[in-house]
Amino acid sequence: MTDLPSTTRFRARDLAAESLAGLLQRPGRSVLTMLGTVLGVGVFVAVLGLTSTATGQIGKAFTTLKATTVTVLDRLPESSSDRPELHFPADADERVQRLNGVEAAGVWWQPPLRNPSVGTRPGRPGGEGDQAQGVRVYAASPGLLAAARAEVASGVLYNQFHRGRAEPVCVLGAGAARILGISRVDNRPVVFVDNTAYSVIGIVSDAQTVPELMLGVILPESTALKAYGPPADAPATMVIRTRPGAASLIADQAPLALRPDARQYLTAVPPPDPHTLRDSVDTSLSGLFLLLAGICLVIGAVGIANTTLVAVLERRGEIGLRRALGARPSHVAGQFLAESTALGTLGGLIGSAIGVGVVVAVSLAQGWTAIVHPYVALPAPVVGSLTGLLAGLYPSLRAARVEPLEALRQ
Repeated sequence: MTDLPSTTRFRARDLAAESLAGLLQRPGRSVLTMLGTVLGVGVFVAVLGLTSTATGQIGKAFTTLKATTVTVLDRLPESSSDRPELHFPADADERVQRLNGVEAAGVWWQPPLRNPSVGTRPGRPGGEGDQAQGVRVYAASPGLLAAARAEVASGVLYNQFHRGRAEPVCVLGAGAARILGISRVDNRPVVFVDNTAYSVIGIVSDAQTVPELMLGVILPESTALKAYGPPADAPATMVIRTRPGAASLIADQAPLALRPDARQYLTAVPPPDPHTLRDSVDTSLSGLFLLLAGICLVIGAVGIANTTLVAVLERRGEIGLRRALGARPSHVAGQFLAESTALGTLGGLIGSAIGVGVVVAVSLAQGWTAIVHPYVALPAPVVGSLTGLLAGLYPSLRAARVEPLEALRQ
């Protein structure tokens, strides 16, 4: 007769086999139990992946065009009783262009016209004449057209000669020219603004930094000041095109160069810092959705704990039989703890795969380059394992306390 060993052993292979058998007893319940962990880990990976992808796109979208554009705003009158005044000096373009790092600069605004009549023949709104709906009137210095990177489709742009003599000429944006039915300027077309004729000398096909001009009749600023006075309802704006890296310095210097006597009337707006944009996107995207991921993980942990606890109650007879055959409390606890950890690990793996798939799918739909860092995708199954491990602690301790005799009697 052989002696029984003083202690029983429960090898890792046996523990894994028993845990797998326990999970496969009720596969439907196991799948539903994993769902919370799958959602939590999937949201975690998807949010961090989409955040990295979106911030990567900001680096591409933040082009040299935006990084080299400085805007200077005029101040509007404080009350309707104040007399409108243009705080930009007459030689604003020349003053700013003297600054080191400036390539072009110009002022533009919308003249104080109330529902102006714009057409190819004289007439009032609702009256006779060919009237164009949606066409606006703008005043702009010659330097503004250069700063806006205006591309000429037909004719020429007005210059310092037209500006100095306040000539009644204009340049049309491509949209305005299409609405007015003007496609060429060699036949000397004329546009009427409130029955005042302006000769069209050019058509602009693009103005990259001031796209509003594409639907406008653009007058020299001296012509607009002579005919309509300074802006009243919207402030005048100066656009400055700088060399790369000079925008912040020019933003500090421009108000003083324009109005050393009253720089408080002018406000310079430098281009945003791309690092600030990335940080802003990281904060706005990550905060709420990581909270959602945490909530899903908590729900998943509660689901695993509840299911494991129910399994302990259902399997009291099995636990009593195992204890009677020599299993120790630590072996019983280890089995249930292994089952909950396996559920969490499997949920983490599935959730991680789903999260990466979501990032790739969204990137393909948007034409982006998907970015999923290894430190996000690789630890995700570990997060699921920790969730399952923590969720199974109480049920496994509860199973370890089951008395064999009482369990078998029940």
